[in-house]
Amino acid sequence: MKNIGFLSFGHWTPSPHSHTRSAADALLQSIELAVAAEELGADGAYFRVHHFARQLASPFPLLAAIGARTSRIEIGTGVIDMRYENPMYMAEDAGAADLISGGRLQLGVSRGSPEQVVDGFRYFGHHPVDDDAAAMARERTKTLLQVLTGEGFAEPNPHPMFPNPGGLLRIEPHSPGLRDRIWWGAGTRATAEWAAELGMNLMSSTLLTEDTGVPFHQLQAEQIQRFRQAWQAAGHQREPRISVSRSIFPLVNELDRRYFGLESASRDQVGWLDGGQARFGKTYAAEPDRLIADLAKDEAIAAADTLLLTVPNQLGVAYNAHVIEALLTHVAPGLGWR
Repeated sequence: MKNIGFLSFGHWTPSPHSHTRSAADALLQSIELAVAAEELGADGAYFRVHHFARQLASPFPLLAAIGARTSRIEIGTGVIDMRYENPMYMAEDAGAADLISGGRLQLGVSRGSPEQVVDGFRYFGHHPVDDDAAAMARERTKTLLQVLTGEGFAEPNPHPMFPNPGGLLRIEPHSPGLRDRIWWGAGTRATAEWAAELGMNLMSSTLLTEDTGVPFHQLQAEQIQRFRQAWQAAGHQREPRISVSRSIFPLVNELDRRYFGLESASRDQVGWLDGGQARFGKTYAAEPDRLIADLAKDEAIAAADTLLLTVPNQLGVAYNAHVIEALLTHVAPGLGWR
């Protein structure tokens, strides 16, 4: 394991029991947690994107703000729903945020997940051909990848307001290298292979939208293996990145035990999601020595280069920084991190 970061869904609710009671709280606390994570030595700060929900939505203002407040940590998404995106405008936003951060952007994208409203992307003006929203998301992803290469494709005006460079024009601002830092959030083994064929990194979360009866970590490890095989077969010249997400809570004080002590008995769950069977990974919660032993048996963590910790952001910046610090200090070294 080379990198450890956190993944926040950015939930907020006006409940008096939440430390994150408004959209402003969610955004500002996300920035503060990223700053704290960098100071603690973590490698990444990633954020989920949901629409029509009391969660983080439009990611690029947040990512740009974090990029301006930090200097080392990777910043990214896990994931952006491409059913909602105009890939041209997205390329402009992503290029700007990446340049502000000095080339630290790691963008996870996907075909989307179950959402708060029915076909919410239609309210954004996106209408898929033949009602195939997944195909629309994949085609928009291909367009995004193409324009991020920086190759010109748009015919210049023969009488422009300002002088143009020669040839066809590209999306500006262009950030070199960003094309290689796009990740696909794959929910199945087949979509992981598709991502490899297109030269995207692999992002795999705490659930898979299929089930073969084996433990979650083994199914995810098979997904990673098939991704690597497809990557090699495609002949790409660089090494791919692979991340997995986990809910991990070292129990090092009484507050930890009050919050997450009961999760020590957590197990995989099998359920029905978005019209099909799905397998959900368990939560890891235990004293550090037991966590090290349990996580060492997780085949997907062993196969990935990046581990993203899903954090309970409504418990506040201070507590989440404590969780990150406890894992980096008491658990990660025992798993070979640094």
